[in-house]
Amino acid sequence: MPGVDALRVTTVGPWGLRGEVEDALAAGGVVEALFAAHGADGVAEVRCVVALPDGPLLVRCPLPAGVAPSVVDLVPALDWDEREAHDLHGVTFEGGVHRPLVDHPEDPAAWMTPVAGTDVHQVAVGPIHAGVIESGHFRFHAVGERILHVDARLFHKHRGLERAAEGRAAPDALPVVQRACAACAVANTVAFAEAVEQARGMWPDEPMRRARTLLLELERLYNHLNDLGQICAGVGLAPGAMAFAGFKERAQRVVHGLVGHRFLFGSVAVGASDLPLPAAAVAAARRDLADLRADATRAGRSLLLDAALRDRTRGTGVVSRDEARRLGMVGPAARASGLAGDVREGSPRLWYAGFRAASPEDPAGDVAARVEVRVVELRQTFDLLDDLLSGPLGPGGATVAGSPRAHGVGRVEGARGRTVCAVELDGDVARRVHLRTGSYANWPAVARAAAGATLPDFPLINKSFELCYACVDR
Repeated sequence: MPGVDALRVTTVGPWGLRGEVEDALAAGGVVEALFAAHGADGVAEVRCVVALPDGPLLVRCPLPAGVAPSVVDLVPALDWDEREAHDLHGVTFEGGVHRPLVDHPEDPAAWMTPVAGTDVHQVAVGPIHAGVIESGHFRFHAVGERILHVDARLFHKHRGLERAAEGRAAPDALPVVQRACAACAVANTVAFAEAVEQARGMWPDEPMRRARTLLLELERLYNHLNDLGQICAGVGLAPGAMAFAGFKERAQRVVHGLVGHRFLFGSVAVGASDLPLPAAAVAAARRDLADLRADATRAGRSLLLDAALRDRTRGTGVVSRDEARRLGMVGPAARASGLAGDVREGSPRLWYAGFRAASPEDPAGDVAARVEVRVVELRQTFDLLDDLLSGPLGPGGATVAGSPRAHGVGRVEGARGRTVCAVELDGDVARRVHLRTGSYANWPAVARAAAGATLPDFPLINKSFELCYACVDR
């Protein structure tokens, strides 16, 4: 279906940016990312990726004076995007109040939200944590143990990977994007590869679509199993934590047996899919996944029926549907709050024809709903994997089906939600790369979910999202 996701590109002046965003919202569109770049003439510009009902749109807004109107009042979910564009590219957004995000000033008043009142005190956690975990600082404003507000200060290990990818030929830039996050390696690289292929006017054949969908669902499988185990650990449910840790290990052994890497590194390429998938390895994977499905389904059912877990997770860390929409939440966490969006329902470059996202029976937006949505999504993932492994799998590729352009956008539903990658090409060279992952979109929701909870609940709330620090420190 060449052309069904053709990217339209429009250019407006700074005075037209807000109108373009307002028109997109009025048309039922979603502004999925905002980032800064520099045009070929060296002039700074802001770019917005918009998903409209009739296709994707890239809005370019050159800024001769380096000043753009803020659109956060129209799309609150772009707060981090504007702050990052300011800190990394020096863009000034008029009309907004922006605290540093990537920059880390020493003065707490420069980055914390002022919270005052009787008995209000602060509790600082991180950026160094116990265990194997990336760096993140959380400043709790509380009365007693009741959390009033959380300031999350991430970006402690910002690596400049987007900049590192730029100036490289697209195939050489892909491994850089892949290293943004091990747990999301496939989602991030498929989004990048799709963006490059869209810009080149290329369309994937059936084997490549099937192979990439297989990789994405394998990645979702071991991540969901891990996340359920982490939630069990968050409430001290040791049997559940141990069981799902074992299931994750079994899933990753299947992954290793199929592609030779537990985190699926090196399994995605631009314009091609040449995974060696011997019939014996595929048959073994299908058999092992059937056994894993039986065990994981039984354990998942036990979690949903566990009265102690239910009591501990219901009503904890609630994000309402309206708040989830305002924050721009994505993925399983958004579906647990009642938002139905799932990029898989509209992914013509992958193998999801007829797919409809699962949702929990009671999308209350609490930890319990985030448990249930993963349990029900695991069933779909096992179904998809069995279907893919029982069908033809072989080398595939993409062929030129349209005119090449400078810009492309890839959209993929990763384990933690929608991942968007925008690419600008100069010939075969990646001139600009921007990656916005599900974790990036959902971190502000973690802080929102913690407001009103108690301090001992925060680890559980955090684990119920189980977001990547690395996807932010890209």
